[in-house]
Amino acid sequence: MPTLKTVVLDSDKCIGCITCMRRCPTEAIRIENGKAKILYDKCINCGECVRSCKGGAKRPVYDSFDLVASYGYKIALPSPSLFGQFNNLDDPNYVIEGLLALGFDEVFEVGLAAELVTDCTKKLMAKRALPRPVISTACPAVAELILLKFHELADQMLNVYAPAKIAAKLAKKQAIEKGIPADEIGIFFISPCPAKVYSLHKEEVSNEKYISGVLGQSDVYFRLIEKMNKIKNPRKLAKCGYSGIGWGSSGGESNSLGLGNYIHCSGTRNVLGLLKEMSDGKLDGTDFVELNMCPGGCVGGVLNVENPFIARNRMRQLAEKMKIPPATMEQYGLDESFFLWDKAPEPSTSFQLDTDRFAAMQKLMKVEEYLKKLPGIDCGACGAPTCRCHAEDVVQRGGTLDCVKLGEVEE
Repeated sequence: MPTLKTVVLDSDKCIGCITCMRRCPTEAIRIENGKAKILYDKCINCGECVRSCKGGAKRPVYDSFDLVASYGYKIALPSPSLFGQFNNLDDPNYVIEGLLALGFDEVFEVGLAAELVTDCTKKLMAKRALPRPVISTACPAVAELILLKFHELADQMLNVYAPAKIAAKLAKKQAIEKGIPADEIGIFFISPCPAKVYSLHKEEVSNEKYISGVLGQSDVYFRLIEKMNKIKNPRKLAKCGYSGIGWGSSGGESNSLGLGNYIHCSGTRNVLGLLKEMSDGKLDGTDFVELNMCPGGCVGGVLNVENPFIARNRMRQLAEKMKIPPATMEQYGLDESFFLWDKAPEPSTSFQLDTDRFAAMQKLMKVEEYLKKLPGIDCGACGAPTCRCHAEDVVQRGGTLDCVKLGEVEE
């Protein structure tokens, strides 16, 4: 699990409340000595703690915009959700022209890559080579969650690169074909969330790295506004159609596949609930499942500036005006091999009590012994999100049970 930290804690701003601990979907936060502590081996960089922190003590991390200038040929990869951040935007070409005015030499829309991913996914599903239900891997936080807590579902993950990866891969291929030296090409994804920052730097399922840096969408937004306000008549540069723009919000990927039997949901609690249902075999009759950890999909990412519901409405209205048909693999001379993972990701062992089975069983028995002494109310006063987490912490790290209700229970 993560060693790269794309969500960090500012201890000076932390007030020691347990809000972030309560909201973390992987129980990766503890309160120690009055301050929050992130357990990075269990963190999926979803940004939920950033969203819920009352004191602004959690901060998402992304690459500095200054990195762009260090490359001779600079390519921007705007996510579909970026287009929903601007008020009264009726033409995506304003955003593209604005990015070029910021110093980029080329803009490759991730929405276009999303349309290509859709086309590839359709072909794979038509062959019925994938176990049902197929789970989308477009949200890297969901993919990490499955690898962390739902190992039994790993084989159902769609083994196709996310659109940002495909955009970077295709943009680099085209730039090299133009005669631009590979070492001069800088490719920068503009991300709505820290999970994508983490995923694109980690490159867990690829043997080659294509992304030079991942920029924060909020950082780029404020730089773009000034440039866009000076543009009067933008050129017709956009290639992404209504289907690709739709990927920016929950349900966009599923809708673009044209399937009748699919489920999509967003938000950490909803995603956890649905994965548990899948783990119990309750969704076996479904063809496709699209999950997004951020509420509303990528428009709800913590690196955005706009309310996700407003942004989603803007993107819907913008998509209705876009008459460009979805891109296909054939148009770009691509086959399925261009999209498929080089290797499968490794499931995490972060929730194992021990790698040795006998030792793990011994520890589990100790955890169960401690749980009998604890009240089971999961109040969080001990600094752990649940009584079980507290018991496991004591078993793994040593120490004694610390519970305000412990005396009452023992009596």
